[in-house]
Amino acid sequence: MWIIAWLLTKMLLMRFIVIFLGITAFVLTLDLITYADDILKLNDESLNSLTTYVALRSPGIMSQFVSISVLIAALLMLTEISRHSELVAIWSTGISQFRVIFALLPVACALGLVHFLLVDRAVPMAAPQLNEWGIGDYSEKQLSVGAGDPIWMRAGDDILRAAKSNKQATELEDVTIFRRDKQGIVTEEIVAKKAVLASGRWILTDIAIFYRSNDPPMRIPSLIYSGPLKPAAAGTRSGDPVEMSLSTISYFITNSGFGIRPVHVYRTWRHKRLGTLISSVLMILIAVPLAGRFQRGGGLGLMFATGIAMGFGFFIFEGISLTMGELGILPPWFAAWAPMLVFATAASAVAFKHESL
Repeated sequence: MWIIAWLLTKMLLMRFIVIFLGITAFVLTLDLITYADDILKLNDESLNSLTTYVALRSPGIMSQFVSISVLIAALLMLTEISRHSELVAIWSTGISQFRVIFALLPVACALGLVHFLLVDRAVPMAAPQLNEWGIGDYSEKQLSVGAGDPIWMRAGDDILRAAKSNKQATELEDVTIFRRDKQGIVTEEIVAKKAVLASGRWILTDIAIFYRSNDPPMRIPSLIYSGPLKPAAAGTRSGDPVEMSLSTISYFITNSGFGIRPVHVYRTWRHKRLGTLISSVLMILIAVPLAGRFQRGGGLGLMFATGIAMGFGFFIFEGISLTMGELGILPPWFAAWAPMLVFATAASAVAFKHESL
């Protein structure tokens, strides 16, 4: 069995590499052709800017095509060995579909890990520079928050505004705190020149306090503010979970999304990020039962088309479910895992049906 497992793994991996690199190169080429003028303007028409852009843009593009490349590679491999009746020979030796799936499990898990590292490490590392350049898809995400634009936060019923902060978001300047009652009516306005985070509390300095009751303002040199306040660090204030590592997403969850987005958005994306580890396994689970359904070698074109249709159906279902999780319509764990569970169950049912015949 180990010889068959090695041959299938080798065939799958070779086809995956060709398909994956081919799709990535094609999409990158289109991206370069579309935005070449804007890219060249970054560095006085130097070609180095093109290579830098390719290096930064590649992880984001590659991460989009790992799963579909695994599915296409698996379908091509199974179609080829079925066309030469090799698949029938494998089934005739008593090797079940589940043993074939288990044989391909190590390479699928390895590709899932590659997918995870792309979205969790490479994409977040490249995102700040791409946001700063604001080219193509990043033109609407160009960020200046924390470098000139005000930072807005919420701590309980209080609303806070800071003109700017340091990169670690531990020092704020020109801070205004709007103290509100339970009905949302402002009762006090605290204006501080500076706020420094120390031992989990904010120390405000050079303070003026204005009262809703029109009492004379109070001026004091320092004040401790103990509200649950901590702005996001510079570089993550877009609040876009796509551009965050898993640790940063968890950090946003711990701090209630820093008031940028609802916390359930980040909980949904945390589950989604973990799901990338087994997305390639799901593609194998979709492909192998289809090969069992067409094991006699007939209808191979239909098998391939059905597999591609199921793959795209999964991605559409996943996108809809993820959006519903971000909107709070579905629980975060269910929004992220439901598509995988549904398609894994359907694929397993096909495999069991074939094994029982």
